Amino acid sequence: MFTGLIETTGTIRSLENEHGVTRIRVAGPASLVQRLHTGDSASVSGVCLTALDINVDSNTFVADLAAETIARTSLLHLHSGSIVNLELPTPAGTPLGGHVVQGHVDGVGTVQSLEPLVAGAKKSTTDWWLRLTIPEECARYVVAKGSITVEGISLTVARVEGTTVAIAIIPHTYATTNLHTLAPGSPLNIEVDVMAKYAERQSASSVSLKEKDFELTVEYLIANGY
Repeated sequence: MFTGLIETTGTIRSLENEHGVTRIRVAGPASLVQRLHTGDSASVSGVCLTALDINVDSNTFVADLAAETIARTSLLHLHSGSIVNLELPTPAGTPLGGHVVQGHVDGVGTVQSLEPLVAGAKKSTTDWWLRLTIPEECARYVVAKGSITVEGISLTVARVEGTTVAIAIIPHTYATTNLHTLAPGSPLNIEVDVMAKYAERQSASSVSLKEKDFELTVEYLIANGY
């Protein structure tokens, strides 16, 4: 599990297809790569991948991309030099600063615009407005003031109009994630709040419970495979 609080950014070194296997090589800071062990999970711009071929001399790791990952995410749009957001799983007992992020991308959205709140202000001191288009199948899970994961970043939705979502970005998030590298039309990995999915499943369940009688509990999440 992740929180969507990006630890650092990394750089794509290569994206290759050999013998039917698509592999991505990521370079990151030593402080992150040297904590990895073969088989560990790592979130790369919101996509949960399995770290392989870890090289602490070059501070790189490799991950194989499953067909589902390729179909569901924007990773194939990346190229050597692309900046990606990196986060390692949250240790048990750690405060949950963002929200529950699984690294299971629901679809790819698109940047409409990313503009400073104050025109002409220093990029390091102004808030930003991010407007994006999300897949239609994701829209029913997104509500104003709710949580959404964009490129692995836990963000709060300001407004929703159909499939257009507006999000306020603080200067720290703009500067320390890959958001500052994006332009209109850039693809974005989107993960909706898993709690909204559980609520939808419960409401559609054949169990004859009135909505007011349902309580989302830890026991319920465990029983349903979370």
